[in-house]
Amino acid sequence: MNDIRLTIVVPCYNEQEMLPETVRCLGAFLADNSDLLSPESRVLFVDDGSRDDTWKLICAAADGDERFSGIRLSHNRGHQNALWAGMEEALGKCDCLISIDADLQDDVNAMRAFLEEYRKGADVVYGVRSRRDTDSAFKRLTAEGFYKLMSLLGAETVYNHADYRLLSARALEALLSYPEVNLYLRGLVPLLGFETAKVYYERRERTAGESKYPLKKMLALAFQGATSFSVKPLSLIWKTGLLSAFVSALIGLVYLILPAEGPGFAAFSIWFVGGLILAALGLVGEYAGKIYAEVKRRPRYTVRETKNR
Repeated sequence: MNDIRLTIVVPCYNEQEMLPETVRCLGAFLADNSDLLSPESRVLFVDDGSRDDTWKLICAAADGDERFSGIRLSHNRGHQNALWAGMEEALGKCDCLISIDADLQDDVNAMRAFLEEYRKGADVVYGVRSRRDTDSAFKRLTAEGFYKLMSLLGAETVYNHADYRLLSARALEALLSYPEVNLYLRGLVPLLGFETAKVYYERRERTAGESKYPLKKMLALAFQGATSFSVKPLSLIWKTGLLSAFVSALIGLVYLILPAEGPGFAAFSIWFVGGLILAALGLVGEYAGKIYAEVKRRPRYTVRETKNR
């Protein structure tokens, strides 16, 4: 029965080269799966302060097809906040929501399997990469290392899952009740506790435009996840301090027993302990900064204009 009201949320940032193909593919998906989907199903684009013609293309798509709509943020707020804006807009207007990036590297056809798992009773369906053959060796190593690090820090994450997922209406409502400003959705969604399922797919290479997640942004996201979902890095400080004190004491003992000309081991121990102190202060500062951002309670984003809202 075609009774599922689906909203597909697509965060966009400078995607003018890719967007026409994205519109075509997602429109075709809605048409090809009319046996499952209600005619009220929609695609919602969120323009995250793009500096190119992304918003013009979204408006053109919405003018030509009422299934497409758009939100334009006043300035760039980052992928997670743009996705959050789309989810808030979709709340109460759909039975389930699927988030997918505009580059279409995630397999659009896998959404059919998402919907089938939803009909079986899953409130959260994770899109999980079956392999990482399209990644460089460096990216594959760092990505896999990140998931292992998050597990080590105690954060519940789904291995090889990014932000390609389905949320039921009640899962969406529960997720949007989380008040924190420092968003890391890959860590928040597993906290919901609803029935989950996984759909495996092969990720494709980008066919147009540039990646919006270069190494710098990937590292920033990883650090955001680590510091937003675990205080273990803080507990490591005093343990590291204890270890450095012990090492420094050993070095000092060796220096006393086997004196040498010049600064020698003593200089090494000063630099070693000094570096650890600066690193510890920096880490504490990061956590303090996050608390500062949470306390201010500033809006995550500001909507500049909408289309077919």
